[in-house]
Amino acid sequence: MNEQATTGPSGDLCIRTLAMPADTNANGDIFGGWLLSQMDVGGGVFASKVARSRTVTVAIEAMNFRKAVYVGDLVSVYANLVRVGRTSLTVHLEAWALRRKELHPFLVTDGNFTYVSIDDHGRPQPIQRNDPPSAT
Repeated sequence: MNEQATTGPSGDLCIRTLAMPADTNANGDIFGGWLLSQMDVGGGVFASKVARSRTVTVAIEAMNFRKAVYVGDLVSVYANLVRVGRTSLTVHLEAWALRRKELHPFLVTDGNFTYVSIDDHGRPQPIQRNDPPSAT
């Protein structure tokens, strides 16, 4: 387990939502696909902010489901930029849950999501950077 799992979330808060009964699997736990979807929505918000354009998800890797999420848990997704390429960016996303009657959230899922910046026709486009041009 990484150090953040014991210290708390870091990065940009992208989305916060309440796990509801409609989001459960056959066992009554929150469906992993729902959690993955929340992470993708939050990551998409973050990626679009960084790219200053529409983005689409092209890859999800290194997903780690660490703990179950239950109905009534408050789920928050945090994003940290890993890499910016010419047309794509990779974001490390963490989902943290806060249970009723508990004071501290805990890490439930994390993984790397890659998004591509697209134009109005759905074609990849270069990511505009604010960085000044390098002299080298």
